[in-house]
Amino acid sequence: MADLEIEERAEALRTEIREHNRRYHELDDPIVSDAEYDELVRRLRALEEEFPELITPDSPTQQVGGAPVTTLFAPVVHSVPMMSLDNAFDEAELRAWVERLHRRLAGALVAAGDGGDEPGSEEVGYVCELKIDGLAISIRYENGRYVRAATRGDGRTGEDVTENVRTLDQVPQRLGKGAPAVLEVRGEVYMALSAFRALNERQLEAEARPFVNPRNAAAGALRQKDPKVTASRELSLWTYQLGELDRGPSLSSHHETLEWMSGLGFPVNPEIRLVNGPDEVLEYGQHWQEHRHDLDYEIDGVVVKVDDLARRELLGSTSKAPRWALAYKFPPEERTTRLNDILVSIGRTGRATPYAVLEPVFVGGVTVGQATLHNEDQVRAKDVRPGDKVIVRRAGDVIPEVVGAVVAERPDGLEPWTFPTECPCPIRSHLVRTEGEAEHRCIHPECPYQRQGAIEHFAGRGALDIDALGTKRIAQLVAEGMVQSVADLYDLDWERVEKLERMGALSTSNLRGSIDASRTRPVERLLVGLNIRHLGPAGAEALVAAFGDLDRVMGASVEELAAAEGVGQVIAESVHAWFADPANRELIERLRAAGLNFVGTATGAGGDGGTKTLAGRTVVVTGTLDGFTREEAEAAIKARGGRSPGSVSGKTTAVVVGEGPGASKLSKAEELGVPILDEAGFRRLLETGELPA
Repeated sequence: MADLEIEERAEALRTEIREHNRRYHELDDPIVSDAEYDELVRRLRALEEEFPELITPDSPTQQVGGAPVTTLFAPVVHSVPMMSLDNAFDEAELRAWVERLHRRLAGALVAAGDGGDEPGSEEVGYVCELKIDGLAISIRYENGRYVRAATRGDGRTGEDVTENVRTLDQVPQRLGKGAPAVLEVRGEVYMALSAFRALNERQLEAEARPFVNPRNAAAGALRQKDPKVTASRELSLWTYQLGELDRGPSLSSHHETLEWMSGLGFPVNPEIRLVNGPDEVLEYGQHWQEHRHDLDYEIDGVVVKVDDLARRELLGSTSKAPRWALAYKFPPEERTTRLNDILVSIGRTGRATPYAVLEPVFVGGVTVGQATLHNEDQVRAKDVRPGDKVIVRRAGDVIPEVVGAVVAERPDGLEPWTFPTECPCPIRSHLVRTEGEAEHRCIHPECPYQRQGAIEHFAGRGALDIDALGTKRIAQLVAEGMVQSVADLYDLDWERVEKLERMGALSTSNLRGSIDASRTRPVERLLVGLNIRHLGPAGAEALVAAFGDLDRVMGASVEELAAAEGVGQVIAESVHAWFADPANRELIERLRAAGLNFVGTATGAGGDGGTKTLAGRTVVVTGTLDGFTREEAEAAIKARGGRSPGSVSGKTTAVVVGEGPGASKLSKAEELGVPILDEAGFRRLLETGELPA
């Protein structure tokens, strides 16, 4: 059995991975490279494989993608889940996957009464595709007419981006005669490198911040409220898979499916190849690893799929990924350049992060001038010094890093770099490294760098979602002395705001409306926005589910907080310490006076011994309800002791159906005889725990 230390290590990894998932899938603002993220997942998976009792249904190893951003776009339930892919990072892992696949296929054929010999390495046909670095999309047609497009989201529920995807020239609005009754095509929306360069040239001409990379630019374009903005960004599409298909042709292989899709007018990548065995897969991958920059779009590996559709059915899927497909990822790219300096940045929690100032170098498809060095221990371990020639790696996506120094070429007399003792902010406060931690922090409450970051976090999409309050506007308000803390946002002098540069009546009205709207956000969003260390969205939801409102959370002991399901000791201690600080208590009272929501959707269901009307029960919600958001409905179920998974099974107590429900969930519920409730029935179930007679 796993001991407490191992459990805490696993939970710490889960918390970190969830935050990276949120930043990548929901905020389009990742802070680690693909390689770093993959390493975190591999460490967690290794722990869970060694100690299976640690596996939880909400572990990132059991989940797909990130939560849909339903504050901007309506949720769409995928009739066929949009699953993730397992990864291989080298030849050995690829060959091991092939061997497992062959053994599983042989066993499945025996069980089906069809043969029994394990298929040879050349007997299973594969289709190799380029792994496009973009956003997964599902496009739905009914009777040949384009009706909807949705992002992947968490794999089961995505965001409705129908009108934005309609602007892509490659998306057919109508299919030809004889089109299926329902056709769902899946693919990747991306921004071509030529379009990306042109976009950044326009950004610079407008004195706006350039985009970091094509993937983030494409994500931002796809999630615009105005489809005209999306159209101006010149997005592109490759399609590679079918989802739901009703009354379509009988297809027996993946390459036949792709040919049929191409015949309907969908863009299918011309570099897709049908191969036999792992040797040809490796040959394909090696070719594109060497020629990836010959393309006008970014790739970070190849995708390998079993070609025979009947064999795919035999192989099946895990909870998050098909067993018949694999992403074979390219190794990170590396270049050498000169390290000119090491500076320190201060984040919203006061974390001091060293970073390298480099002679610009082209690596991984972009020009890199800065790279993270993580913390003091990493700088010491890598022994990099200003003046060194260093190796820079970019893992095919976002955040470059310094791997180490080319010591053989080190100039004489270079001294080791030492971590500064003062914050680079104007206050020049001391940087502190707590014993047992790897990070230095600025703990001065008036540090302007922290203040700026904390307000940005509070106003961000994952917290209070004040969409009219961007980075530049926050910097302006802070510089003018109008905002010192997040509570000041609710006490602004609007006449003075209107007179600020680039404001005016309309911008002021929009900002005021956006701030006013944030007062009614769910209390778990407020908890996230408070910038409490270690507390992310999942922890905030767990606290609200357990205690019902913010006052009960504030009044709870460390032991009571840690006892809440999904919280744990580290989060509990951090939350308790934050609320014990008198300055933070004063901030809370100012927010209360400003009218922010302090109450959950199920007050009293947790901390004061409220009734657990759904203890041990499983309730699935599908479609849009009038009185609850999806998150609020699930929180109400969990607060009463129940579970709210994304799928229907024989153990499901009831399925709650709103507007636009998922067809597969309804069909499954009817097939299994699971009770189906409308919103009124759902409310009765929450109150009494009783199903209709």
